[in-house]
Amino acid sequence: MNSGGSALPWDVSGVISRLFVYPVKSCAGVEVSQSILGPTGLAMDRSWMLVDQSGQFVTQREQPRMALVTPRWNGQQLMLLAPGMSPLPLNMEPVGPPVSVTIWGETMPAFDAGDAAGRWFSRFLMPTLATATATATATATASVSASVNYRLVQFDPAQRRASNMRWTGGTTALNQFNDGYPVLVVGEASLDALNQRLRAGGHEAVGIERFRPNMVLAGLEPHDEDRIDALRIAAETQEVMLKLVKPCPRCPIPNIDPSTALSSPAVGDTLQAYRQDPRVDGAITFGMNAIALEGIGATLRVGERFQANFNFG
Repeated sequence: MNSGGSALPWDVSGVISRLFVYPVKSCAGVEVSQSILGPTGLAMDRSWMLVDQSGQFVTQREQPRMALVTPRWNGQQLMLLAPGMSPLPLNMEPVGPPVSVTIWGETMPAFDAGDAAGRWFSRFLMPTLATATATATATATASVSASVNYRLVQFDPAQRRASNMRWTGGTTALNQFNDGYPVLVVGEASLDALNQRLRAGGHEAVGIERFRPNMVLAGLEPHDEDRIDALRIAAETQEVMLKLVKPCPRCPIPNIDPSTALSSPAVGDTLQAYRQDPRVDGAITFGMNAIALEGIGATLRVGERFQANFNFG
């Protein structure tokens, strides 16, 4: 830490140790070595979202098996993979008809990714439907197809979905289908501290993937990210400044094992014992939501250094 008599200009410093993007909201992430920072966060992050028949967004809260849907980029096209399913290719440019969707009470237009994507997700998330489809006669197949309960939609880039300015300090920060903020930051040491508590309680350690960060930082003490005002990152092309604006309240998703889609309460119960945050009315938090103040268009890379000061206000 930078004390009053120290010549060091920064309280903390370290490196970006991992970067993740989540092309489809609540499906598995893709770990990358670099990513362009755009106006809505890292490139392709939460560009697609699953909705039900009413257009309401669907996540692992309702469908834990979404954790098993894994995006893969083959250099030209994004593919979705899932156990027992043929790969699903996704169009990078919006091509489907506009539909109305709702996320966290906010309704907006989006682009439907098509019938094939809707059937693919419905079959995977409803195993009885997949079995029936595989064995149906032509007549039965038509009946099963009518039971498709999910649609995949793509964000309309013409939309401006802004973060809550109460937390951004009046800065307009845009999102695609993120829960509310463009970038989620977690420190490696915070996960290490949680895993120490889990092991002490007789539970297995968990991976950072459960917390779905965009950026993982090495070089901090546990939960230092809670106290950081802004990260200054010496990106290759230009300096990036990310302001950490709001603690990330946690739902039951971190209880879900991303390798099996099975849930157990150990993670949530352990966090409950020490991570109640008065800044969000006592909610359980882990990680910090961030917005970009400088550096839109810069390429962030694993291994790049950051510096930061604490905000004790």
